[in-house]
Amino acid sequence: MLKKILIANRGEIAVRVMRTCREMGIATVAVYSDVDRDAFHVRYADEAYSIGGQTAAESYLNQDRIIEVITRSGADGVHPGYGFYSENADFARAVTAMGVAWIGPPPEAIEDMGDKISARKAAARGDVESVPGTTKPVQNAQEVIEFGEAYGWPITIKAAYGGGGRGMKVVNAPDEAAEALESAGREALAYFGRSEAYLEKYLTSPRHIEIQIMADTHGNVVWLGERDCSVQRRHQKLIEESPAADLSEETRTAMGEAAVKVAKATGYVNAGTIEMLYQDGEFYFLEMNTRLQVEHCVTELVTSLDLVAEQIRIASGLPLSFTQDEIVRTGHAIECRINAENSAKGFLPSPGTIHDLHIPSGPGVRWDGGYERGDTVSQYYDNLVGKLIVWAPDRDRARLRMLRALSEFEIDGLHTTIPAQKLVLEHPEFAANQHSTRWLEEKVDLSGLTSSAGSSAPADGDSSLMARDVPVEVDGRLFAVKVWLPEAPVAGVSAKKSSKPKPAAAGSGGAGGNGTITAPMQGTIVKVLVEVGQEVAAGDSLLVLEAMKMENHINAEQSGKIKELRVEAGKTVSAGDILIIIE
Repeated sequence: MLKKILIANRGEIAVRVMRTCREMGIATVAVYSDVDRDAFHVRYADEAYSIGGQTAAESYLNQDRIIEVITRSGADGVHPGYGFYSENADFARAVTAMGVAWIGPPPEAIEDMGDKISARKAAARGDVESVPGTTKPVQNAQEVIEFGEAYGWPITIKAAYGGGGRGMKVVNAPDEAAEALESAGREALAYFGRSEAYLEKYLTSPRHIEIQIMADTHGNVVWLGERDCSVQRRHQKLIEESPAADLSEETRTAMGEAAVKVAKATGYVNAGTIEMLYQDGEFYFLEMNTRLQVEHCVTELVTSLDLVAEQIRIASGLPLSFTQDEIVRTGHAIECRINAENSAKGFLPSPGTIHDLHIPSGPGVRWDGGYERGDTVSQYYDNLVGKLIVWAPDRDRARLRMLRALSEFEIDGLHTTIPAQKLVLEHPEFAANQHSTRWLEEKVDLSGLTSSAGSSAPADGDSSLMARDVPVEVDGRLFAVKVWLPEAPVAGVSAKKSSKPKPAAAGSGGAGGNGTITAPMQGTIVKVLVEVGQEVAAGDSLLVLEAMKMENHINAEQSGKIKELRVEAGKTVSAGDILIIIE
């Protein structure tokens, strides 16, 4: 069994892996950027090492620095979590070349399945039908147009090395092709380090159903069950559940057997997810995620299995602790991804500091979080604060339990997706399982949503002393030193009763009727689409702002002429900064 595992990730998933390691008696190693010096995953780990930088490219995607820390720490295993290196064959190969266990599939399987194009070919080898699409990277906008004309609009541009909706753009007409292809490439490059993309037919009202598989090095490949991930915005999942409602046992078994075929066709090992689209009684292979999924928790609750523990067993050379016949699925589980987004403003990213946090509890409630009170959700990384998961004997009781848990959830200092999730769970169509991947954005009225940022101010403390864990970095390794300090804000210091400044709530941006375009959130300008003197109409896109690895178009709210440009590509802006003035 492995003795010390480095988690090449951050946030919620890093803490999730560390918790299982602690239960198994395995030491953990965290890595952190300059921004994350006092992050929750750093505080939780047994050891923590600096890799420098701010952005993902400068820090967590700096392979050389990660490799250095593996050597320095003496880790004998590396868990990539999801995102970053989880589907990076080159990094997996570099780790295994060091004689260190890679807690994931072999590099060859990542190349075969992590590349969504070759994954479609592997599915074909397993005799599993895919969504109609291309099997080579798209080179230019003309290819996008030709595909759309051949298969009918809309179509989808998808990052070949991506997932989670990053680098995915829906193209509704030929005149959108060039910009969509460019935008998909930028997002994919920023998040996954590769910009290649391919094309797929965009199904009109499918359900997104995925199968969890596990495979060991002893030839055992099993499917654990399915998850319905159809509630999405921006092609990213918002609510997931298991099992999928109103799915016949015959279809469920056929999906599971198809998933096993795909895994065997590529010699797959460790945890993986076969994603499928289900419509009109038919299912199609969509892609395979060669990693642990964000939503693995709902599978854990209905099977009573620890998937991270199984991953570690497999990487240690041990067989799975169960067989296909021994898997028992009981009850129903629902997961809500609590993201730092303003539901009332079109799910705009909402980075900021968590001033106060109250986590719900009670029967059947689980919280997998990456932040605590006083922590900051940075603009440089993913906006997932944590995952709220519930279990109950059946779907409706699970739905009501989640509503109860969400009503208890209190977070002050940033906006979250909770208002939208409450609206979905209360919606009669969701309760009746009459939703699809396009349902939330096309059929649900979100106009009545209000902010969930909270408004209470921090309580004024007295001058008494209190214990604080002060992070001290020595030769690139982090140590926590307890000191007694006055109860007042101290930069970079973590304390449960610390008083940190409350960030301004994210604004809506736009002109606000007076021609002044302001930044709705903190982020980086990636593209300016207009120039001084240009005439624009209300609704025209003016620039592209990237925050939390998502591109957001800032539009004009009135017609007029561009009088002044105060930003350029590459500039970082804060919420409320003036970007453009229209006269």
